[in-house]
Amino acid sequence: MSDLINVEVVLATPPKQVLIALRVPQGSTAAEVIAASGVEGQFPDLRPAELAVGVWGRLVERDHVVGDGDRVEIYRPLLIEPREARRQLARAGRTMGPTARGSADSAKGTD
Repeated sequence: MSDLINVEVVLATPPKQVLIALRVPQGSTAAEVIAASGVEGQFPDLRPAELAVGVWGRLVERDHVVGDGDRVEIYRPLLIEPREARRQLARAGRTMGPTARGSADSAKGTD
C-alpha cells in the first residue's frame, strides 16, 4: 500500500471560494487530486477539468506529480486582461487597490 500525502485544492470565483484538504496516494497527479477533491461538482459551470492548473502559483501540466503539502490551484479564465483593466480605470480617473484617489482623504473624513 502506498503512503498518503496531504494536499489542498483551491478554486475561487467572486461569489464563492473553496479550499479542499485531502489525503491522496503518493505519486498522484494534479488531475487525480482535482478529481478526488470533488471540486468539479461545486463549480459545474466552470468545468474545472478544462481550466489551467498550478501548484503554489506556478502553472503546471495536469500530469504533474504533486508532493506532500502542495496546494493545487485551478485558475478560472480572466474576464479582462489586468493591463487593460488598469487602462480602463486610468481613463476613468481611478486606480486599482487601496491607494485609489480619494481613499486617504476619505479615511481622514475630508471628502
